[in-house]
Amino acid sequence: MQWLDQTPALWYVLAGVIGLCVGSFLNVVVYRLPKMMQRAWEQECADLAGTQPPSGEPLNLLWPRSRCPACGHPIKPLENIPVLSWLWLGRKCSACGAPISRRYPMVELTAGLLAVLCAWYFGANWKAIAAMGFCWTLLILALIDLDTQLLPDDLTLPLLWGGLILNLSGTFAPLSHAVLGAVAGYLVLWTVFWAFKLLTGKEGMGYGDFKLLAALGAWLGWTMLPVIILLSSLVGALVGIGLILFARHDRQKPIPFGPYLAGAGLLALFLGPSLNQQYLGLIL
Repeated sequence: MQWLDQTPALWYVLAGVIGLCVGSFLNVVVYRLPKMMQRAWEQECADLAGTQPPSGEPLNLLWPRSRCPACGHPIKPLENIPVLSWLWLGRKCSACGAPISRRYPMVELTAGLLAVLCAWYFGANWKAIAAMGFCWTLLILALIDLDTQLLPDDLTLPLLWGGLILNLSGTFAPLSHAVLGAVAGYLVLWTVFWAFKLLTGKEGMGYGDFKLLAALGAWLGWTMLPVIILLSSLVGALVGIGLILFARHDRQKPIPFGPYLAGAGLLALFLGPSLNQQYLGLIL
């Protein structure tokens, strides 16, 4: 990839285009993965009960083709160009005129911008590509958690193992820091979970949060965990208070913590060392 190092503008454009295309697929994952999990649970329950599971057409990340949720119109290739098709169609389905959520182009743009940021920050190398995968996975997890309050093992566990494997060669952190980060990340939130449950009798977070923080520790090392925990907790608390005071959010209704962990992980990837210095400076 040395020739791309000599033409950084081309590398940024290439990364942005790839990110936009990947963002289109991320929309599919965010929409379909929870449905696939629901079907798997229904199948397991039916097997245990000795009954037939609910019928339905096969569903995975590649089949069936993307279609309009309102009328079932199959999305044609020219209608599936990231961002541009949404603008060209006037933000409506070409068949029934149903509005197309602005979330689709926003996810595509976010994926593209994250790819360009990784390309600029890390250069034209495999580390930048790995960082793109890290960022895209965090984006998927944040969106699924917002929609369903779930952080699927199908994403958190591969993310964790991927971080450990990459750091065998110290790509983002020394291996010892990565292993300690994975262990400490899981145990910190596990301890908070049980302390809160013993004190209140309620569950304050899900096990997916433990695994996500463990994955962040595996990628970035244990030294980044204090900053990640501080940022995610601070932003989560401010947003939660704001929702309760201004949006009349029901205090009994849980607020997903995954998006704040994912956001803090992204900040730590790019700003971790400087944030750590400022954090330590405040403490000292």
